[in-house]
Amino acid sequence: MLVDSFGRKITYLRLAVTDRCNLRCQYCMPAEGIKIVERKDLLTFKEMYRITRVLSELGVNKIRLTGGEPFVRKDFISFLDMLSFNDKLDEINITTNGALIAPHIPKLEQLNIKNINLSLDTLRADRFLKIKRRNLFHETYKVFENLLESSLNLKLNVVVQSGFNTDEIVDFVSLTKDKNFEVRFIEEMPFNGSGQRDMQENWDFTKILAEVQNSFENINAIATKKSATAKKFQVKNFKGTFGIIPAFTRTICNDCNRIRITATGMFKNCLFDEGVFNIRDFIRQGASDEQLKNLFINTVQKKPKNGFIAEANRLSNGVSESMWTIGG
Repeated sequence: MLVDSFGRKITYLRLAVTDRCNLRCQYCMPAEGIKIVERKDLLTFKEMYRITRVLSELGVNKIRLTGGEPFVRKDFISFLDMLSFNDKLDEINITTNGALIAPHIPKLEQLNIKNINLSLDTLRADRFLKIKRRNLFHETYKVFENLLESSLNLKLNVVVQSGFNTDEIVDFVSLTKDKNFEVRFIEEMPFNGSGQRDMQENWDFTKILAEVQNSFENINAIATKKSATAKKFQVKNFKGTFGIIPAFTRTICNDCNRIRITATGMFKNCLFDEGVFNIRDFIRQGASDEQLKNLFINTVQKKPKNGFIAEANRLSNGVSESMWTIGG
């Protein structure tokens, strides 16, 4: 099994299937974009399947597929088909911006994909264009409505950005009154290609929750799994729920059960570290499954206690990568 030096059992993999994306979100990358890697440097789907199979034999039973935007990569649906044959995986989840997902929703239902996390940071078309730098609000909102009508479990990801969308927090929670889904507010992080930006207000977990509490009475906390990333709540008599992810303040690190692998095969014990080992190169040098298992077991042993320590151990000054490159 994968257990780190602090006794945390690793059961959850976040795998980026591509570094490419059809949006240019300002909290994810600089305005000029970033240089994408050559296709030959990306993990192949066959290599990804092998990695997930080996990890699942070590106890990883939950996988989240991210990007960039996963649906940008050709044959992504075929890869999902391939993953569905891994009977050791209890959950296959996807994070998407929604722009390309509409025609695939029936297939996703057939494949028993458990959770779809849809990124939607505003309910206004003009702000969508400003935040995402692409004019696709109406298409994305239509996908939101289509997913609500599907059998898929929907979570709406909202990055709370000071100076952009904080006045919409209450509007998002209001959507859960008659709609059975979870809206998840995420603290803004410095993974935008240039580092932490200057903000007049720090919208952390406490401030986001206070904003909701000022507008709604009878807000109840909902019990979650120990390793859950979001602290969940529900307004009394509302159908849906809302959660807050303290991703930047990092109060969830003690129970972390996650590892990450980027689209180029970089293994990351923590979102805030620089990467520990390139699995792609190891595989292409002829590594056996047993060697892969030993690598994963030994690498997880080096998982830092929390994101602050991971960040402090970086060789470079501060965090400036793009979330597009790391995997959302």
